[in-house]
Amino acid sequence: MLSRTQVDEFREQGYLVLPGLVPGEALAAIEAAALAIVDRFDPAAERTVFSTKDRDAGRDDAFFASAEGVRCFLEEDALDAAGALRCPPRLAINKIGHALHDLVPAFGEFCRRPCFGGLLRDLGYAAPVLWQTMVIFKQPHIGGEVRWHQDATYLITAPPCVTGLWVALEDAHRDNGCLWVQPGGHRTPLRERYEVDWRTRVGTLRTVDATPWPSLAEAVALEVPAGSVVAFHDHLPHRSAPNHSPASRHAFTMHVAEQGAAWAESNWLKRPRLGDFAL
Repeated sequence: MLSRTQVDEFREQGYLVLPGLVPGEALAAIEAAALAIVDRFDPAAERTVFSTKDRDAGRDDAFFASAEGVRCFLEEDALDAAGALRCPPRLAINKIGHALHDLVPAFGEFCRRPCFGGLLRDLGYAAPVLWQTMVIFKQPHIGGEVRWHQDATYLITAPPCVTGLWVALEDAHRDNGCLWVQPGGHRTPLRERYEVDWRTRVGTLRTVDATPWPSLAEAVALEVPAGSVVAFHDHLPHRSAPNHSPASRHAFTMHVAEQGAAWAESNWLKRPRLGDFAL
């Protein structure tokens, strides 16, 4: 599927952009499945906000349970001072995660599209297994910033072997919060590690290397049309800005590891009741 040039680009830059890889009807199917989940969301029962501004101190049991479930998380600015929604749920949800591929047939079917398994095998996987999936809405006007981070901070394997596949469900550009990456930054050290003490069920983000995050002068904005796929290395620094525009920026993300990789006991992502989802 991938050319030698594309494989070399991924290895050199730490990411690869594949425009138009997913057809519109496949995007529409998982958009519809995501909105059906949102329409069943009960804001009176679930009020977990997803934010990266607090160094992940706000992770709670709902977040941990989402490793084997399907949970909606609110945008930070979706609630007023009294805790009520400022806007309808379809405009208030930050993301849905993290076992959509296991529990929602439309997402399982989407993830098993041959293009994804073929892409991963061309990048060197022998037996890629899907561990985590998310729909990220980046809502108009209130879509929150996602700070610089590396996926290996949160998905801790030995050896490190996680690849992210980010699918643009809508056009992504600077105005509505597209991804920014540091080309070649996958060769920089892992800066942070998020670890959970399961006795207390408290997670801590700790610094393991003081290397500064990239400046915007060192970063590239990935402005891509709907249907594009971005593959990125688990040490690649990436971020997205807030969305203050009137246009949403929906995306679907998959995180894959090699079958048989060892997962740290302190990893937040626990899936003891779910089997391997092979691609």
